[in-house]
Amino acid sequence: RTAKIWDSSTGECTKTLTGHGNAVCTAAYSPDGSQILTASWDRTAKMWDSSTGECTQTLTGQGNTVWSAVYSPDGSQIITTSADRTAKIWD
Repeated sequence: RTAKIWDSSTGECTKTLTGHGNAVCTAAYSPDGSQILTASWDRTAKMWDSSTGECTQTLTGQGNTVWSAVYSPDGSQIITTSADRTAKIWD
């Protein structure tokens, strides 16, 4: 239900991203590092501000668990994959 941001030099948790209704499957930074993208068993992907830890957008529409979510290399699109056997591209 949460994702955590850790300081790699100290090992301390610096932020906890709270808001999914079920387990988080994966998390990834945007190419510029300004956002974090999470995918969850709650059938959503969420975008988070990496500085504040606030959820900025929830992507809904997958029919089952969202297994993965990643940004395109230029950060302009997101692709999600789901247990419903679909992949979606989001602008």
